[in-house]
Amino acid sequence: MTTPPSVVRDRALSLAGGELPAYLYDLSALSTHAAAVRETLPPQVELYYAAKANPEPEILAALSPYVDGYEVSSGGELAHVAKAVAGRPLAFGGPGKTPDEIAAALDLGVRRFHVESAYELRMLAALAARVAPETRVDVLLRFNLPLDAEALAGSSLAMGGRPTPFGLDPAEADDAVAAFASGDLECLELVGVHAHLASGLDAPQQLAVAASVVAWSQALARRHGIRLTEVNVGGGMGVDYADPEARFDWARYGQGLAELCAAHPELTLRIEPGRALTAYCGWYATEVLDVKRSHGEEFAVVRGGTHHLRTPAAKGHDQPCAVLPTRAPWPHPWPRSEARQDRVTFAGQLCTPKDVLARRVAAPGLRAGDRVVFGLAGAYAWNISHHDFLMHPRPGFHFL
Repeated sequence: MTTPPSVVRDRALSLAGGELPAYLYDLSALSTHAAAVRETLPPQVELYYAAKANPEPEILAALSPYVDGYEVSSGGELAHVAKAVAGRPLAFGGPGKTPDEIAAALDLGVRRFHVESAYELRMLAALAARVAPETRVDVLLRFNLPLDAEALAGSSLAMGGRPTPFGLDPAEADDAVAAFASGDLECLELVGVHAHLASGLDAPQQLAVAASVVAWSQALARRHGIRLTEVNVGGGMGVDYADPEARFDWARYGQGLAELCAAHPELTLRIEPGRALTAYCGWYATEVLDVKRSHGEEFAVVRGGTHHLRTPAAKGHDQPCAVLPTRAPWPHPWPRSEARQDRVTFAGQLCTPKDVLARRVAAPGLRAGDRVVFGLAGAYAWNISHHDFLMHPRPGFHFL
């Protein structure tokens, strides 16, 4: 169970059944959290928001005072973010960039690219020479660097250290760097290295990864007699869905980054959190439609489901939630269904047993018509869900 703030609780209870499900975003809480994160980081560290986590325009705007820019990973994100927070710096990353997407980014004034392959590097050079021949385009080469098992312990998602489609193989590093001295990439400037290797790490693990990426980058620079000025160590700060009160230790992380910066004053470090910035501000509010027994267990079927909030199905966890008993009179002539056990499993309206939001939640006395709010729904929730399966209505959106 988790406790929603009063502004979320009041809105969830005030909405009519037909206005549910709804996403409720606490923008004040988001701003407070983002400001606190920014305060922990030394000046030598740039904070970019990974827009893929939640690209709602109101979310992007609320973060704007606290971030140095935004990381986008597709042409669609590029156009959307450029419109929502016009004039803010953008970094274009992600595998499989198309020529049209790169040209559109250059047209929009994007001058920082995270390059994923030797092919993409050549494509960017040719397009930059055509679209922006008088402008320097900064390149960070993304590498799939090795990580030891200890660094990945507890990781919820590994993008590096094993075969993946992300970044260049480290064995290609020397050839990629040498290409900049060949004269074929005249519009591009190699400024640094990018390495987003894992998600779900705690502060000590993140610091170990950052130190490893910096050391590898500096060794690469020394080997080629060049100066790299930027190292992007990605995001992936852990969010604990089993214990929402257990937050990533930003103070410890910031102190560790300050020590790393002091050891490398020539470098700008960049981080790109997504989930760890916005997860806590979002709530998915819904209504209990029915409570029923099946083979000795009780289930509460709610409006909506994992086609709106796919995170628990995708990650295989129980979404933290709170039950809000409704005070409104029961409007129907038939009696309410009601839980007879202390624990219920919350399921959605989809015709699949995978449509489960949370299992065996303590909810004694739960009745049809009660409200349920699911926390940690501010990232990788609505925007990754399979919205049109069974063609149920889409949720409402409220920015509080």
